[in-house]
Amino acid sequence: MQLTGRRLRLSRDTGPNPWRLLLWMVLITAGLVVYLFTQTGRIQPLFLPAPTPTRLGSSYADEGRTQFQAGNLKAAIAAYQEAVRVEPGNARLWGEMARIQTYSSALLTNAGARRVRLSEARDSIDQAVLVAPDDGFVQAIRALVYDWSAAAEDLNNPENLRDDYLAEAKSSAVRALSISPGDPLALAFHAEVLLDEQSFEQARSLSSLAVDALAQAGPDYPYAMDVHRVGGTVLEGWGYYGDAILEYLEALDSAPNFTFLYLAIGVNYRQVRDIDKALEYFAAAARINEQLGIEDPTPFLAIGRTYLQQGEFFIASRNMERALAISPETADIYGRLGVVFFKARNYESAVRVLACAVDGCTLEESRSILCEFVYFCDPQDEEAQQYGAEVPALELRDDTLEYYYTYGAVLAYFRDTAEVPEACTRAERVFQALMALYADDEFVPGIVSESRLLCAGQAAETPTPSPTPEPTAGS
Repeated sequence: MQLTGRRLRLSRDTGPNPWRLLLWMVLITAGLVVYLFTQTGRIQPLFLPAPTPTRLGSSYADEGRTQFQAGNLKAAIAAYQEAVRVEPGNARLWGEMARIQTYSSALLTNAGARRVRLSEARDSIDQAVLVAPDDGFVQAIRALVYDWSAAAEDLNNPENLRDDYLAEAKSSAVRALSISPGDPLALAFHAEVLLDEQSFEQARSLSSLAVDALAQAGPDYPYAMDVHRVGGTVLEGWGYYGDAILEYLEALDSAPNFTFLYLAIGVNYRQVRDIDKALEYFAAAARINEQLGIEDPTPFLAIGRTYLQQGEFFIASRNMERALAISPETADIYGRLGVVFFKARNYESAVRVLACAVDGCTLEESRSILCEFVYFCDPQDEEAQQYGAEVPALELRDDTLEYYYTYGAVLAYFRDTAEVPEACTRAERVFQALMALYADDEFVPGIVSESRLLCAGQAAETPTPSPTPEPTAGS
């Protein structure tokens, strides 16, 4: 090979190719666009994990059960709502949510709120029935839901659905046992329906069968609490308060943070006049709520009612005021506090607070009451503007009757005074409402007559309502 010193030519030099340049420009531009979109989030890189993990309905259900065991029923319901959102065709999830919604209704402070919650429970369990009409668990829970719905109805309302709900509960209870004979839960809830039907002997017999079936089911049966709770409820209905306490304690072993059980045990101890034990269990319910960060006035109302029955009016009022601080929009709490003030002969305070319960009150009136009795503040101060709520008037029903006749009596006490203008005119409106619904009651006509005489100046100066009725569980 001869080296001549000339440059070796490997290809023909034809100049730049315009099509090749155009291709490179397109590729570069596309790369810049992809980079820009990636940086701004409009394009996600390949193989990234999902932004939020996909959860199954069973995962939410596990969370709901854990929250229920912890005593946080609100969080448990929220978890089950997510569960049925993910798996709307899972009847058991709907049924479990309906069960917790039903139990949570017992911890609400007035009948109206309880009926709303039970309506939600009926919606849930009816959806479960649509999905799986032949599921024994679903039918058993439906018996529970409709039985508690019947018990919550206002019997003074001629359009109440108590009998309809009770019939639905009975139908589901029978169907549950036909599908799952000998199932402890089905037996227990059928016993509770029979109790509300006033079939005491049958209720007690079926409840005993449920407890026996529970023993056969073994320690892992998930609804032992329900079976023992019904056992306690049936015994309490019979007046066997000591035996009821034992059943409720068994239920508590399965659900140690379920405050409803603490309240029920406390009420039964109060029935047997063991006040220290009653207060111990009420205080335990309040402590559990505090540990969970739950703002629930119910334990303080129970404590206040217990001290009221003991004639300890100051301690009773302090607990009622604590409940009012938690739930200032709840008219029922104003009513309870007003009764305490009345029985303590603090009529000036009683008339203001009872007016809020019976007539309702504005945010400003509520703030004034809270500042005087709870926060000890000036209602005009800037700090005080966070307190108070608009309070709707309570309808006259069995559970509000005491507030009405006590309010009428204390208004009559202030006849012809500048402190309470038109006191007797306002009292007469209350008396007319009372007589329209309770003319045949054993003591209401007497209270009304005595108070009317007081307004006419023909009776003693001190109004005399009847004693406070014995409270039910949780009150």
